[in-house]
Amino acid sequence: MELTMAAEELKTVVNRLRRAQGQIAGVIRMIEEGRDCEDVVTQLAAASRALDRAGFAVIATGLQKCLTDGDLAASEDREQMRARLEKLFLSLA
Repeated sequence: MELTMAAEELKTVVNRLRRAQGQIAGVIRMIEEGRDCEDVVTQLAAASRALDRAGFAVIATGLQKCLTDGDLAASEDREQMRARLEKLFLSLA
């Protein structure tokens, strides 16, 4: 299943990933500076949510493509596709 996204969807996902990248860099700095554990965990949680949201956006785009792309439906049976999509969703759980 290849990833094709509209420009606006792609921009949203990239922005979320950049935000997570910044948050992770911030967490690294916080750890190196010996910052409070609670602050570090709060930033880690924020980065994790940003990554999850980007992943869900990518999966949703893939799901939409699967539902609307007749060629894909012909090349793979419904049960195989369902299993692949379920695996993707669970990988973010």
